[in-house]
Amino acid sequence: MILEALTPGPDHPLPAELLTETAELYASNREFFALSGDFPDPDDITVEQVAAALADELAQPGAEVLLARAGGPLVGIAVTLADHPDPADPDPWIGLLMIDGARQRAGFGRELAAAVEERFRAAGRDGVRLAVLENNPKGLAFWAAQGYEEIDRRVDRQLGRPCRVLRKTLNRPRSVE
Repeated sequence: MILEALTPGPDHPLPAELLTETAELYASNREFFALSGDFPDPDDITVEQVAAALADELAQPGAEVLLARAGGPLVGIAVTLADHPDPADPDPWIGLLMIDGARQRAGFGRELAAAVEERFRAAGRDGVRLAVLENNPKGLAFWAAQGYEEIDRRVDRQLGRPCRVLRKTLNRPRSVE
């Protein structure tokens, strides 16, 4: 799996082809977006809506959008946040990890989660957090299988949806002497 960080700037908008590919990935996850309410109509997610969502994500300090490719095609996306807005929270966050609907249950989610964790581990971070919507049992099961444990329950900052906050300790690799 190859990770590619999106790095648009004010003078460098995201290419239309990339936005179309990303919108298709989002649209392939109708069930998730029906649960989340992130888009007005989960059956009609548009390129413009995805472009706006990505721009909102990238506007956050310390945010990173990572595109995951396997042999060329886009198979997944991860949105991370180096630091949570709450200064009492020491961990980076995974804000979104999504795999193309047609490629789910093939190990890409596990591989992408591990790659994101490795990026944080390499940056010297000790743990990572994420929030899963209470009404998303498949998401809760996936993250539990990756070793994440529930540490809190609260509502999300954007839409006030009930969530479970999960955390995973990132163990440092042992040095070889």
